[in-house]
Amino acid sequence: MAESPIDLYEHSIQLLQQENVSIKSIAELVYFLQKDYIVDLTIEECIDNVLVVLKKREVQNAIMTGVTIDELAQAKQLPEPLQKIIETDEGLYGVDEIVALSIVNVYGSIGLTNYGYIDKIKPGILAELNAHKQGEVHTFLDDIVGAIAAAAAGRMAHSHPNDEEDIY
Repeated sequence: MAESPIDLYEHSIQLLQQENVSIKSIAELVYFLQKDYIVDLTIEECIDNVLVVLKKREVQNAIMTGVTIDELAQAKQLPEPLQKIIETDEGLYGVDEIVALSIVNVYGSIGLTNYGYIDKIKPGILAELNAHKQGEVHTFLDDIVGAIAAAAAGRMAHSHPNDEEDIY
């Protein structure tokens, strides 16, 4: 009997959860990014948008790739010098950001600007993932989570274009 195909959407959510990243924690980042621009924004609306972003195959591929590389680094299974570079999240190593950009580009340039902003200030779950706790490696995951939030915020901005105009 043939093995049933893996549901990549559910698998991606499970990978995030195994790394202690909840959908709600990502939605809180979306709320942070959009609260000043969307009237009566709710966390539930942010959750819905995160879930839509997670249905994109590019996003699922980025999650699987990033989490796997982080896990290999955490288990010290990468060859040197790549092991040390990823393990320490070396500043000049930008491949993790490139993976994140594959996610933010799904919803246009607003996703890119949202990502740059949230990656710089690292609120909420991003601060936890970027804390470099002993034995934990989240070099790719922190950027992927920020990118998912940025893409969801970008998606919301596209679906509420008049709300942003009312603020200015």
